[in-house]
Amino acid sequence: MEQVIRLRPPKIETVNIELVGTSSLITNKWSEKAKKMMKDRQSKAATQPKAARRPKKEFEESIYRTADGSPGVPSVAFKAAAVRAGTYSDMKMTFLRGAFHVVGELVAIDGEPTMREDMVRLMGKSADFRYRAEFKEWRAVVPVQMNASVLSLEQLANLFVLAGFAVGVGEWRPERNGQHGRFEVGDITVSRAA
Repeated sequence: MEQVIRLRPPKIETVNIELVGTSSLITNKWSEKAKKMMKDRQSKAATQPKAARRPKKEFEESIYRTADGSPGVPSVAFKAAAVRAGTYSDMKMTFLRGAFHVVGELVAIDGEPTMREDMVRLMGKSADFRYRAEFKEWRAVVPVQMNASVLSLEQLANLFVLAGFAVGVGEWRPERNGQHGRFEVGDITVSRAA
């Protein structure tokens, strides 16, 4: 006797969640120079003499850029923040990693970056300056694909509300003992069912 199994496909919906910054956002993309230095160190290549600092160039290189040149933030930062926020609403992070995904590699940031200069400690020893981009006022529309069979729109929205308050994105966010990268949720629109 044959047995037919009918699987119910997941109910995938695409949702756009507007985030409005409540504290400044600091980005810190790895520069090509930093990547090259790390590769040279790992391959034991001869070290090059230190070049003169170029703060404006370091600032520009700290900004992630979308395909059209707009500033952005890695999509994974917003997903990680919302997944981490699940711990504040008794939801398991392992479950949330598969319940929704932020679409694309980068999320465009609507805001004007300014250069900030920060003194940092290198491996707990010497001090150095870092020049990074800071968006004092910012907003973003985050495209999310969610499995509406296992996660409600209200639960998803709540994760982003908690993420904006308790976790944040970017450098010196609350999750890392900072105050930057906090946000609140604005408009939420369901754009289409996949």
